[in-house]
Amino acid sequence: MRLVGLSEAKQKFSEVVRRATAGETTGITRRGKLMALIVPPQPTTLAEAFADIDELRKRLKPLKGVTIKQLIEEGRR
Repeated sequence: MRLVGLSEAKQKFSEVVRRATAGETTGITRRGKLMALIVPPQPTTLAEAFADIDELRKRLKPLKGVTIKQLIEEGRR
């Protein structure tokens, strides 16, 4: 992984993106601390995306007796 400072990353953003497209991960640092990663894109098919959504839906528990309105009001308190 290549590390670059935030100001350098801003100046050479096109190069950072080009390197990510080529498969290289770049870490963005601010004052010596790692703040973000620019990573190569992961190929995802539409079927994989929907499979991930279906998996998430299966893990969610239904809300029993609670309406969306009640949840919003509770969040505002």
